[in-house]
Amino acid sequence: MELEKQALTIFWFRRDLRLKDNTGLFHALKNQRDVLPIFIFDRNILDRLPSKKDRRVALIHYALTEIQKQLLAIGSSLQVEIGSPLEVFEKLAKDYDIKSVYTNHDYEPYAIHRDESVRQCLAETGINFHTYKDQCIFEKSEVTKDDGKPYTVFTPYSKKWKAKLRQEDLNAYPTEEYFSSFIKCQERKLPSLADIGFESISEQEFLVTTNTSIISDYKAFRDFPAKDGTTKLSACLRFGLVSIREKARLGLSLSETWLNELIWREFYMMILWHFPHVQTQSFKPIYDQVQWRNNETEFNAWCEGKTGYPIVDAGMRELKATGFMHNRVRMVTASFLVKHLLIDWRWGETYFANHLNDFELSSNNGGWQWAASSGCDA
Repeated sequence: MELEKQALTIFWFRRDLRLKDNTGLFHALKNQRDVLPIFIFDRNILDRLPSKKDRRVALIHYALTEIQKQLLAIGSSLQVEIGSPLEVFEKLAKDYDIKSVYTNHDYEPYAIHRDESVRQCLAETGINFHTYKDQCIFEKSEVTKDDGKPYTVFTPYSKKWKAKLRQEDLNAYPTEEYFSSFIKCQERKLPSLADIGFESISEQEFLVTTNTSIISDYKAFRDFPAKDGTTKLSACLRFGLVSIREKARLGLSLSETWLNELIWREFYMMILWHFPHVQTQSFKPIYDQVQWRNNETEFNAWCEGKTGYPIVDAGMRELKATGFMHNRVRMVTASFLVKHLLIDWRWGETYFANHLNDFELSSNNGGWQWAASSGCDA
């Protein structure tokens, strides 16, 4: 006789690795009972990473450990799986009586395909799949020209973004009020980085705080790479360790220049959504006809920080050693590779994608195409 399966709702963490002010989690906890939080180390992504000492995987693991501590304190636990999301959900559907699955939107081409596959799989067994906006203030077609077409120049986009903004867009979701809806269960042991096939990295690298004085002085000091004048929050934003709504409120109150950087991030997310061809091609097709020199020796010298140009080499060595590079130095190193060495921007984009702690497809692609003059905007 088959034992009755436990009935529950699943919340699936992805780029929203926090309990506080999490849109999809709020709706799951508010609308359902016995919510099981899960995270999937996606083999489709992990197996493509060039190094087993990847700071981003370590950052995700650190964030999951912090979430687990908070869940254990209220008598619940996180369940972490390793594998293909589709296979994981097929397994979970056999293990549990899943009422519904909640998560937050993701906008990258792979994520869109992944989510549609999971949605269809769940629908076959009558399980609802609910997704919500969480990693940005405005998404997809929420900020468009008056004729409904997407913007391709930042300044008018940012003006419309600010004109559209209302207080309710920045309000935090009070997830803590519904923590009683988390499933009550014994601790589920988290896999170690070694279990996933990766090496550990010091936790000290991830202890990021928002220094409000840096935000207040951002306009004055952000252009000077030698000065500690930026928040270094980009990796935390990329993986959702912090709330975009909280940071946008800080920008509004302390620095419009800093807020503009958050809007640039959403501008490039919108561009990738409406023009997915930019993932592999120039936004402006004519620039795919550029005849690149693509000298591999010069490219390797750029990667290793051995070009003989001090600021370029300093930036590239910092990137390799820490996974971080100041935004102005990113512009210098990218421009040097494309405009001076005449090497295809896609080579540089891929190198940055492999090494940046804050790698985000839309921003990385947008920045490289901007430097190459093949992209949108000026």
